[in-house]
Amino acid sequence: MQQLVPDEDQDRIDIASIRFSDPFRWLWMGLCDMVSKPWITLFYGICFWLMALMVLSVFKSNPEYTLSAVSGCLLMGPFLAMGLYDVSMHMERGKPPSMVSSLTCWESHLKSMGMLIMVMVVLELLWGRASLVVFAVFFNTGGMPNTASVLEAVFNPQNWEFIAAYICVGGFFAGLVFASMMVSIPMILDRDTDAITACITSMRVFVDHTAVSMVWGLLIIALVVLALLPSAVGLLIVGPWLGFASWHAYRGSVRVTEANAL
Repeated sequence: MQQLVPDEDQDRIDIASIRFSDPFRWLWMGLCDMVSKPWITLFYGICFWLMALMVLSVFKSNPEYTLSAVSGCLLMGPFLAMGLYDVSMHMERGKPPSMVSSLTCWESHLKSMGMLIMVMVVLELLWGRASLVVFAVFFNTGGMPNTASVLEAVFNPQNWEFIAAYICVGGFFAGLVFASMMVSIPMILDRDTDAITACITSMRVFVDHTAVSMVWGLLIIALVVLALLPSAVGLLIVGPWLGFASWHAYRGSVRVTEANAL
C-alpha cells in the first residue's frame, strides 16, 4: 500500500492493492445492494433513464444542444450517484438506509461537491470544444451539423482519419474524467474530504493500478452501452447497479487511517 498523505497531523490515505478480479467483485457486491433495496433502486433507475431520454431526444431534434443537455446531466448525475453511495455506506455500517437520507446526503458536502462539479463541467466544455475543432479540421459543413450528418461522419469507414482523431480526443478527455471521478465522490461522502484531495486520490488509484482501472472503466462502458439499447431502458437497472458498485470500488481501493489513530 502506498502512502498518499504522510503528514502526522492529517489522516493517512493509502492506495490499496487491487486485482483484476476486483471489478467483478465490486459488481457482485453492487448487485447484492441493489437487490436488497428494490424501491430505492427503482427510483434512481427511473432518474437515470429520464436523463438518458432527455439527451437522446435533444440529440435527435437539436444535436447542437446535445452538449448543453449533457452538461445538465453532469450537474445532476453526481448528486444521484452520491445518494446511491449513501445507501451502500449505511448498509456497510449496519445502519438502515432511507430514501430521505440518500436524497439529502449531499447537503453537508455542498462546498466540495460544488467544486468537483465545476471541474467536471470545465472538462466537459473543453471536451466539447475539442470535438468541434476535430469536426472543423476534417469537414466543411457550412454550419452546425444535423443528426444525420453527425452519424454519417462518425460511422463512415471512409472517414477513418476523422474517426481516429475523434476517438483519441474523446478517449483522452473520457480517461481524464474517469480518473478524476473514479473514487472522488464516495470519498467526499465517506470522509468529508475536500474536492482537490478527493480528485488527487482518485487519480492516484488510476495511475497506481492503471490496468485494473481500465478493466473497471471498460466494464462500465460495456454495461452502459448495452443499457442504452433500446431506448435506454436498461439504465433502470444498470444505472443504480453501477452506482452501488462504485461505492465498493472506492472501499476496495482506498484505505484511510485517521490522524488520532496513527
